[in-house]
Amino acid sequence: MRRRTFIQSLPLAAAGSAVSLEGKPQEPGPSASAASTPVELPKFQPAGAERFIRRDVHAGDRPAGASFASRSPALGCSGAAGTAHPLATQTAIEMLKRGGSAVDAAIAANAVLGFAEPVSSGLGGDCFAFVWDPKVGKLAGMASSGKSPKALTLEIARSRAVHGHLPPLGAVSVSTPGCLGGWWALHQRYGKLKWAELFGPAIHYCETGDATPQIIGFYLKRNMAAFLRPNSGVEETANAVKTYMPGGAAPNEYDVRRNPDLARTYRMIAEGGRDVFYNGPIAQTIDAYFKRIGGWLSAEDLREHQVEWVEPLVTSYRGVDVYGMPANTQGLATLQMLNILEQFDLRGFGFQSTQSLHVQIEAKRLAFEDRARYYADPHFAKIPIDWLNSKDYAKQRAKLINMDKVNEHVSPGQAPGHGDTTYFTTADKDGMMVSMIQSNFRGMGSGLVADGLGFMFQDRGQLFSLQDGHPNIYAPGKRPFQTIIPGFASKNGVPWLAFGVMGGDMQPQGQTQIIVNRVDYGLDVQAAADSPRWHHEGSSQSMGEDPPDLGPLGVLWLETGVPADTRKALIDLGWNVGKVTSGGYGRYECVERRMQGADRVYAAGSEMRADAVALAY
Repeated sequence: MRRRTFIQSLPLAAAGSAVSLEGKPQEPGPSASAASTPVELPKFQPAGAERFIRRDVHAGDRPAGASFASRSPALGCSGAAGTAHPLATQTAIEMLKRGGSAVDAAIAANAVLGFAEPVSSGLGGDCFAFVWDPKVGKLAGMASSGKSPKALTLEIARSRAVHGHLPPLGAVSVSTPGCLGGWWALHQRYGKLKWAELFGPAIHYCETGDATPQIIGFYLKRNMAAFLRPNSGVEETANAVKTYMPGGAAPNEYDVRRNPDLARTYRMIAEGGRDVFYNGPIAQTIDAYFKRIGGWLSAEDLREHQVEWVEPLVTSYRGVDVYGMPANTQGLATLQMLNILEQFDLRGFGFQSTQSLHVQIEAKRLAFEDRARYYADPHFAKIPIDWLNSKDYAKQRAKLINMDKVNEHVSPGQAPGHGDTTYFTTADKDGMMVSMIQSNFRGMGSGLVADGLGFMFQDRGQLFSLQDGHPNIYAPGKRPFQTIIPGFASKNGVPWLAFGVMGGDMQPQGQTQIIVNRVDYGLDVQAAADSPRWHHEGSSQSMGEDPPDLGPLGVLWLETGVPADTRKALIDLGWNVGKVTSGGYGRYECVERRMQGADRVYAAGSEMRADAVALAY
């Protein structure tokens, strides 16, 4: 499909608010008065790069596909993988070619990401996964989310609060790492290669080094600066500096990074399995470290960590089954948004039209009110999941959306009775598909690195509430609310998409936009990601992740690719549109399974907003 054909194939309602039919670029901007406001240049860019930051310059013209697409999907019949770093994607493909399962490929890729992309992932975080098992024709859910330290009481947590919330850095924000437990559980059930074989590539790259790419380098500098600023709340930073700034400064683009401490840790895990981490020398090192700095995570907390196999939540959206992770995550939010949006004719509204974006954003606001009110660890709180995920409830919520203006006051429904992450996906020759997400939560995590281990601990505990009576209120031995969620979709009982969008509260917003782009607008697996995104921040009930004082309407962020007249019309409807930013819109990977006659074909798409690569063979 040629450039103009894509636009002309959409409903005429979209014509005025997408791209002009003459193919002329339209200058996006938050408003006419703000059009001359300079875009802040990311500090990681070299001198002179500001010459290339222009709102009126867009991607070059492709001879086929959507006009805004960055590239074609990667196609293959034997296997596919998409990750946020080329080395991790190559590692996944290597494992598949060795005869490994999609699970083997995902674990090996995650181990590489723990070194190559420490700004989003690592052994100090948690992980969740969906696995389509072709042998039983069913989707399985794996949740490995760590609990809060038993020694950290609610009283102590409240004594460390900042503006009523737990702080984002330091030992009070640390919860038990679940990542390795998740890897082990997945491999025990679905692995084909030997456990130790999965860590070979990661150990090699830790020792020989990796050149620093643009996006990872940018966030690495920003994270380290936050840890080292005065009064950051991080009890000890020497280990983080030794691990990530061995020369005394954060690496620049192209600088080669190594992590010999992480290589030694991976060797111990390769040889000793799960127990070496949760009930062995690594656990003892962690215990001693937190005792030394005055923290609370202990060997007992690690020893008691358990992985859960969970039944995925599901809803039907225009004939497509979309799955969400239950447990203590925000997976239900994606399903709630889609249930609301199913009440509207998005295709009739038009691609990137004012009406389409308006109802999507309002659906987000409504779902996130429920997210803040009800989502928590189900072992500690009774969550009305069936009611929240019902079509009847969605119809009630949809009636609250006014097409003529922003709803100034939204609130959670009344129940009857009662930044950063890495995502990756793999698929193998047998039809197994893995959708997996792993995170240290906000950026690199808490700022704390145990002696000689080479990885940082997550700061997921920040998302606990300190409010009496809230289902997500802090308690020792409780899992905090989780933002990380894998995505999956099927058609007629057959797997279709293993996908995800990384990035805190952006994840259900991004997942919903991907499904809308695929189902309502027919974009392919790559164009669905390259389409301009929106990101709304703010809720009447914060989960501790929103900036303070956003007001009742919050802030709506729009990428520069959103058409200028759509942007202006959203402002006219009353949306508080923020200044154009260079980030915060999530990072996506996806593998699509489709049948071409008797042949199975995988199509892999990746994120142009990250250092990502998708490959298939």
